[in-house]
Amino acid sequence: MITELSIPVADIIRKQREFFQTGKTKDVAFRIAQLKILKQAILENEQEIVQALKADLNKAEFEAYATEILVTKEIDYAIKHIKDWTKAQKAAVPIEFFQYSAKIYSEPLGVVLIIGPWNYPFNLIIAPLVGAIAAGNCTFLKPSELAPHTSNFLAGMIPKYFDPAYIAVVEGGVETSQNLLAEKFDYIFFTGGTSVGRIVMEAAAKHLTPVTLELGGKSPCIVDTEINLEHTVKRITWGKFINAGQTCIAPDYILVDKKIKTNLIEGLKKTIKEFYGDNPASSPDYARIISQKHFDRLANLLKNGEFVIGGETNREERYIAPTVVDNISWEDAIMQEEIFGPILPIIEYSDITEAIALINSRPKPLALYLFSQNKNLQKRILQETSSGGVCLNDTVMHCGVSSLPFGGVGDSGIGSYHGKASFDTFSHRKSVLKNSFLLDLKWRYAPYEGKLAFLKRLLG
Repeated sequence: MITELSIPVADIIRKQREFFQTGKTKDVAFRIAQLKILKQAILENEQEIVQALKADLNKAEFEAYATEILVTKEIDYAIKHIKDWTKAQKAAVPIEFFQYSAKIYSEPLGVVLIIGPWNYPFNLIIAPLVGAIAAGNCTFLKPSELAPHTSNFLAGMIPKYFDPAYIAVVEGGVETSQNLLAEKFDYIFFTGGTSVGRIVMEAAAKHLTPVTLELGGKSPCIVDTEINLEHTVKRITWGKFINAGQTCIAPDYILVDKKIKTNLIEGLKKTIKEFYGDNPASSPDYARIISQKHFDRLANLLKNGEFVIGGETNREERYIAPTVVDNISWEDAIMQEEIFGPILPIIEYSDITEAIALINSRPKPLALYLFSQNKNLQKRILQETSSGGVCLNDTVMHCGVSSLPFGGVGDSGIGSYHGKASFDTFSHRKSVLKNSFLLDLKWRYAPYEGKLAFLKRLLG
């Protein structure tokens, strides 16, 4: 484990650069072996991971396993496909380059930094690490200090399985992050809020370091009339209130056709009770807000609108009930920022054109959800809106499909990962053109007199 009081960060980075220069991480067999070790580390420490997540967020064991520990599926996917990913890819050449051949080689970037968030503090630092390992890099991990039990667990676990010259963990708060960002890395992968994302990008720019920013935003959930109501309310309730709403792709607000609004609210009431009982505060399956600061921010948002479900809070326990809010204005504070908690505003619409215009008037979200069996409406939403990803007739589940790149657009992020996208994120695609000695045409060499007409015919 490395803390801000022990080995200087610069020394660890130097050792990682020295290890990278040995070329060992470029060996595909080495990468596969390290991915298997990472999976072994997770499986051997399942209960410790569950306990850490329980202590930080009151996550139920089922949620901990389903949303955090099952990051092992990303490892399996990488191991299965890495030999194909690392093969040089042939590239086409134009006819005038008939004696050439072209290929694209994926090579590791070097020493990369991964800064994790607090809401899924295990998964969202391990998932990008899978890509960094698969691509052949050395990695520096900075877990979130707001999830101290998980951070401390990671700082203890990683050194047991990996040499710090290959994968290192540093714990600490804002000062540690600032010290890390002052160093030169070959890539920075950050998951968190938009405001901190700007700080990360500004720091990276000083070193011309490329970044991936996995941010968030107000992900809308459109509910049409042509739905299976029972399935719809269950999928929305699960996607919104898992981890007490502290999910970057949770439905942030509902835009519902006014014809079905009453039925939707009644369905949500029934489903929340079915999931968490009459008193969600005593449910073993309902998480807590990460900190008092975040609780206070969310409690302030509860000043807007009318509670149709929930609204109860307990600051000492950092508890906010699953809450649905009606009579919300677009000017209210709750509609001005990402909620990132268990509060779900409902806004009705009568004209889908107006609903689309409202979505498009806001920064591009990380996710967009549409519940409708109307294929024309599905096509229209896909064509007329922009978001990091889309789920039709479900919520959140798209992030669990390794073959789908996951990432934002505009204010919701830069770059993507998962599966092949993770490998590509942490790789440089090197173009290689090869000529033959069999023939050497003179038309491109000086002197140029009399050759322009031929050049125009050849390349025009």
